[in-house]
Amino acid sequence: MPALDFLGHPPRMNPVNNSTLEKICTEVNTVLTGQRFGKIFPLSRFETAIDFRLHNSLFLFISIEPSRPRIYLIKRRLKDLEKQSANPSPFLLYVRKRLSGAVVRDVTKMPNERVLSIAFSAEMETGDVNDFSLIVQLTGRSSNIFLTDGNGFILESMRPNTGPGQISSERYAPPLRPARTHEEPANDYLLAVPGNGSPSQALDEYYLEQEVERKFRSRVTAGRTKLNAEITKRKTLLRKLSEDLEHHGDAQMWKRTGDLLLANAATARREGDKIFVTDFFDERQPEIAVQADENLSVTEAAEKCFKRYTKARNASGEITNRQETVHKELERLDQERARLEKAAEEHDEHFFAEPEEKQKPAARTKKAAAFNGARSFTSSDGFEILVGKRAKDNDHLTFRVAGSLDMWLHAADYPGSHVVVRNPSRKDVPQRTLLEAAQLAAFYSDAGRQAKAAVHYTQKKFVNKPRGAAPGLVSLASFKTILVEPKVPSDQ
Repeated sequence: MPALDFLGHPPRMNPVNNSTLEKICTEVNTVLTGQRFGKIFPLSRFETAIDFRLHNSLFLFISIEPSRPRIYLIKRRLKDLEKQSANPSPFLLYVRKRLSGAVVRDVTKMPNERVLSIAFSAEMETGDVNDFSLIVQLTGRSSNIFLTDGNGFILESMRPNTGPGQISSERYAPPLRPARTHEEPANDYLLAVPGNGSPSQALDEYYLEQEVERKFRSRVTAGRTKLNAEITKRKTLLRKLSEDLEHHGDAQMWKRTGDLLLANAATARREGDKIFVTDFFDERQPEIAVQADENLSVTEAAEKCFKRYTKARNASGEITNRQETVHKELERLDQERARLEKAAEEHDEHFFAEPEEKQKPAARTKKAAAFNGARSFTSSDGFEILVGKRAKDNDHLTFRVAGSLDMWLHAADYPGSHVVVRNPSRKDVPQRTLLEAAQLAAFYSDAGRQAKAAVHYTQKKFVNKPRGAAPGLVSLASFKTILVEPKVPSDQ
């Protein structure tokens, strides 16, 4: 039986099957019914988040990416979504115009189809109420989002589709598909592993992990491509250097030829472009032919040989030195390629980190130990908790000291210190340690004087530094929130 991932299904299998989608539909219907349509966040060409003015920073996430179509609720900070947002497409502008302020009536799933329908009632300026539906079609290459009127006729679609029921002005119908040769697996992936929380939370965690893995594979591929290009460049250079060396010829041969021409200047005989001379370097002193321009005298031909001798001698030394240097570079690149393949096999994220994130492993522990921009605490369970002092210290703590599986915390919606729970053994951080770290994050923030304060927490690998952002400012790909009393643990 193949190994299962944390959602309980074989890798590469799409977790959003009919069974899973039924549970997502039930959850989304419970949460969205009665809520008003708000702002749209175009996260990419195929990914969109919609604000229904829900509590706890919940948004509806829809992706019609052909290889990974999906829909579920996500928990994100509003300012992070605003930073990630691109310009809305004409379709999203049209949807916003039609559904602005509309109320969700219900969310339903078409039987045996990966299609969800979100029904809206929208009050027009005239006071009339019109019905619309947002059809989310999660069907692989034909994945799409449609806006239909109250009678089910298509008004607009996010992507151009073909086929009956898929074109504007037609009544919507699911796309035609070939007859199945086997039934879709009925495994309930979301219930396969206990403790996954809501269906949306399970799917969000799954796809976030997939995104981290995709980025890792992308960096590995980029590293391989760059190294192979450098190796190919060096091999090409070696080939050209060898060709240049061969083109210049043997320096000693040119000197010998020049000496023979001068020694035979008075006795040499010519036949066209050949000069016949006696080879005094050979004990038998045979007559040999030397190729030369028939317009040159014997002496001029000798001078030309001496010039080529000088050029070949100088080039030989220079080219030989270049070849030695290139061979050393090739040895270094081969060693680097071996290290890259080992890092890829061991899934070493630090090896493939971006230059600004990278730090030599040997220097990392030393630098972390020497870092004095953080307050240090020890939790009741023995975990080290580091609290940044200033904005620049926060950046250093998060992106230079913290490991990818360390826990990261920060007061919600208040300026404050970055807090890191060190987790070198990669164990689950105990709830008591998490609570104590959250109390410190709340205490060392502008929410420190409040009776209770909300604190966001996540693994450090989900913390990103936006390009050009001010010191201490970060974005979170995923997070959870805990409500605590701001304080320093009494035993610290």
